[in-house]
Amino acid sequence: MGAMSVRTESSAAHRAGFACFVGRPNAGKSTLTNALVGTKVAITSNRPQTTRHTVRGIVHRPEAQLVLVDTPGLHKPRTLLGERLNDVVRTTWSEVDVIGFCLPADQKLGPGDRYIAAELAGIKKTPKVAIVTKTDLVDSKALAAQLIAIDQLGTELGIEWAEIIPVSAVGDTQVSLLADLLVPMLPESPPLYPEGDLTDEPEQVMVAELIREAALEGVRDELPHSIAVVVEEMLPREDRPADKPLLDIHANVYIERPSQKGIIIGPKGKRLKEVGTKSRKHIEALLGTPVFLDLHVKVAKDWQRDPKQLRKLGF
Repeated sequence: MGAMSVRTESSAAHRAGFACFVGRPNAGKSTLTNALVGTKVAITSNRPQTTRHTVRGIVHRPEAQLVLVDTPGLHKPRTLLGERLNDVVRTTWSEVDVIGFCLPADQKLGPGDRYIAAELAGIKKTPKVAIVTKTDLVDSKALAAQLIAIDQLGTELGIEWAEIIPVSAVGDTQVSLLADLLVPMLPESPPLYPEGDLTDEPEQVMVAELIREAALEGVRDELPHSIAVVVEEMLPREDRPADKPLLDIHANVYIERPSQKGIIIGPKGKRLKEVGTKSRKHIEALLGTPVFLDLHVKVAKDWQRDPKQLRKLGF
């Protein structure tokens, strides 16, 4: 045979790359990430050679792999509106393959959205997709008005939206369509993460890990391993307006011996307060929603050597 190659559909090049979602707090970034990835958010071991950014989840398809990375520094509204966005954010935006700008359908474009859009306009090369979230909360007339407003915002700031896509992650509407539209924007590449490299961890496990990290900070020498954290429950607070949600998280920090309790709690409970404040910030950044964190320190006698306790503590 000569050098004739027949390309069938199945041998189309595999694509893989990075996307990040930006938007002001409560724009629906977290919900969208979870809907795209599936119920479990995939967290990867930090393999520095693939990405310097926190991976929020990975969408696996036979023909593509879409890696969703976190944008640091976009969770603090005052940073967003007041100071200049830090360099890390700009670097992330210029390094990803596509940026999804999340705008809730039920809220008029505000100064926060405009600020992010103006910053996005400065990133020339990266394709930008406007994603209208929470479309289940509005009627078609309001949605049409929002789509026009976003289109105009682009024109005004010199942004050419690669797509403007309405989605409702809650109703699963168009979430897979969103993935279909993002995939062609990724470069041809083999998968960046082997599937076995992922640990599928529900959000509760990730939250527990963040609390544990905060609890260990500064006391590693005294309590190197003898801290386990179990998130007992995560529930949205009832009677909160849709635009001001609050997630109640109740968690227990387990130590092995009563003598360690004082170390964790600190004089007048100061240490435990710091642990709560610090981990709450990280949890809010991870989940994209305000959190009320209720922490309790409990003694689980010699849990590291007790199989029954270990199982209960998720080891």
